Amino acid sequence: MGFQTALKISDKYKPTIFGTKKHPNIVRYFDKTPNDICCPHFYELNWAYGCRFNCAYCYLQGTLRGNVEPRYKPLKEVISTLDAVFNHPLMVKPSVFNSGELTDSLVFPSIMEKISDKFEEQDKHRLLILTKSSNIQFLLDKIRKNTIVSFSVNVPMVSDKWEKGAAPPEKRIAAVEKLCKKDYDVRARIDPIFPIANWKKAYGKLVEDLVSESKITRITLGTPRGLAKTRLYSKDLSWWKFAFEENPIEETGWGKKLASSLRKEIYSHMIDTLKDKDFNGSIALCKETDKMWEELGINVGKYPTWENCKCNCVL
Repeated sequence: MGFQTALKISDKYKPTIFGTKKHPNIVRYFDKTPNDICCPHFYELNWAYGCRFNCAYCYLQGTLRGNVEPRYKPLKEVISTLDAVFNHPLMVKPSVFNSGELTDSLVFPSIMEKISDKFEEQDKHRLLILTKSSNIQFLLDKIRKNTIVSFSVNVPMVSDKWEKGAAPPEKRIAAVEKLCKKDYDVRARIDPIFPIANWKKAYGKLVEDLVSESKITRITLGTPRGLAKTRLYSKDLSWWKFAFEENPIEETGWGKKLASSLRKEIYSHMIDTLKDKDFNGSIALCKETDKMWEELGINVGKYPTWENCKCNCVL
């Protein structure tokens, strides 16, 4: 079978799940978003669940029904699952495997080090580390060409209030700079952007701090997303009150959002600020409506591929 033929077959009959008898969902294809929410589908690498950073607004509060204490799956089963993925005849299309969808990727650094090493045994697929940690020493000690590192960063006011267990923003930014100097593919998420007092100034400084001394390849922007299960299980609802009771909102296919006019103002300001700071990488929005992309004058493509969206979780 030729490569192009295999590629066409793999697109039509894409493998969606890999695992073991005890843990059948170690690798899973994420395609849950409705048609009007732009989110290019991607592979989750579910090697662990839960996160000790315990951010108040995090969707994991609801996804894991309040049980966010981190726990990991047996490394041997994770590695054998990756072998199955790498050797599957229909996994011919290079893909990103997001290891930070149901946990923070660096919640157990010693385990993630071994997973990252596993991706170095092949040259097609790439591991995505998504984190609010600054514990990156193993990535500095050995350069891994098949690992992408993405940092979720917010302004100090938001981090101090609702990300109390995560590394301070300045430490995350320092980690960004260190990995950029080692020529990693480093990405950033500024998400969720809260319309706090003087938000334009606060987030403008964050943008400047992020891009002035680094070579970030892409930045994904987002605003608060209010899912019913997150509200049900979150122990600190002050973020919900601020985002969805003290600001105008709208209902979307992915929960409550700030009103479209406010979201458009936030995104427009952030995009303009990034361009003013000479950021030349890709800019995307996380789980936003296709209508919002259209209002911003960006052709993001069409469901389900959203081919023009170069966001955090795809190549």
